[in-house]
Parts: sequence; structure tokens; C-alpha cells
Amino acid sequence: MWIGAFTPFSGICCSCSDKTGKVFEKIALGVNCDNTAALSLYQQLGFSVYDTAEDDYGKFYRMEKKLRTNRSEERKMLFVCYPKCTTCQKAQKWLDDRGVRYDLRDIREENPTEAELRDWHLRSGLPLKRFFNTSGLQYKALDLKDRLPQMSEDEQFKLLASDGMLVKRPLLIGDGFVIVGFKESEYEDL
Repeated sequence: MWIGAFTPFSGICCSCSDKTGKVFEKIALGVNCDNTAALSLYQQLGFSVYDTAEDDYGKFYRMEKKLRTNRSEERKMLFVCYPKCTTCQKAQKWLDDRGVRYDLRDIREENPTEAELRDWHLRSGLPLKRFFNTSGLQYKALDLKDRLPQMSEDEQFKLLASDGMLVKRPLLIGDGFVIVGFKESEYEDL
């Protein structure tokens, strides 16, 4: 809703957000007295006209400029998954349904490196054991349930980096966060 008197050459500015969390800067710009220079200037600054109206002073434009969007649209994330995994498919659908931008990486074709795993582990704040796919066939075949407690952290990182199928998935990595697995409640905070 717009409140205020619009006079020639005036602009009333405000910030607002829509129901998707997108934030806009809006301005009502009076354009009578041939104020096309001001209109052109605002368009160069990234504003776009979304409505025109008239009042006692003449015609004016309502303009808006997208300032920012929700966090997940501000930057692209890395989504590491195994495409045949149903949990990964659910997570990917959740991201796609909300228009979240991400780079897709198939964990089987491109294993996380030891350096990446160390970085993600540190950033996640989770115990290293949470990075193991404990329900996977490889985990069981290698009897890691009994072997992991005797392994050093370095040995565990080397093992994880050797086979992407040992890594818990999906992984969602962004600025300042790493999410291991898929829980909607954790994704909602993006």
C-alpha cells in the first residue's frame, strides 16, 4: 500500500517484501512537467516500472527494484548426491520446488577429496562419524561399524575420500554451512 502525496519530481521510497521473502525497494515517481530524465535515471539504477497512475498532480510511475532475495537465491550452493538414492531425490525435489540455485555433483563420479571432507567436517560442527553412510553396502562390507572406533581421524578421512559411496548423502554446502543428509527442518533454514 502506498501512502503519501506525489508532487512533481518527487519520489516516495520504501522497502517491502513479498510472501516468498523477496525484498524490493519501491518508489513512486511523479513524472509530470516532463520528468523523463528522472524516470530514465531510476531505470538505469535497476528500477522497473510495475504500475502507472494519476492523481491531482498528474501521472506518476510506481517502480521497484529487487534488492535481495531469500538466502538460498543469493548464492549458489553445492549439492552432492547419488542420483539413484531416494533421499537425495527428495532433497533435490525440495530444492527445485523452491527455486534454490545449486551446482549438482554426482558423488559416485566425483568423490569428495580429503581436503573437501576436512573442510566440510570442520564447517558442519558434526562428529566425523556422521559423514559415513552407515546404511550403505560398502560400509557394511568393510565392517566399519566395528573398525571405525579403532581408526584415527586421518585414516577415516582417507577412507571417505577413497569411495564416494561411503559418504553420507546428500550433502548441501553453502557459505557458512554444511548439511549432511536430508531433513526438511534443516533445509527450511536456508
